Amino acid sequence: MITKTIGTIFIVLICIIMFPVALGLVGGAFGIVIGVIGAVFGAMAGAIGGIFGAIFGIFGWMFDGLFNWHGPFHFFRCNIFTLAAIVLVVALLVRDKRK
Repeated sequence: MITKTIGTIFIVLICIIMFPVALGLVGGAFGIVIGVIGAVFGAMAGAIGGIFGAIFGIFGWMFDGLFNWHGPFHFFRCNIFTLAAIVLVVALLVRDKRK
């Protein structure tokens, strides 16, 4: 027969033992939820980065031969298209903006 005092002590001991376990379970569940949300955002950012990388990789591949950007690592090795692009950019930057 369990008396009221022994029952109270038993309930207190169970609460003391189960509190860290319950706290760990809640923390673990919270960590799993936040981790899944982070994985979703990471996957979306990776997909967007992959799309931009593919688009700019195609542009780089198209202009690679035209502007001769694949030289043997000299300081300024370019052809007439690169020089024309540089002249055009400089001309647009130094033109008179007051018209």
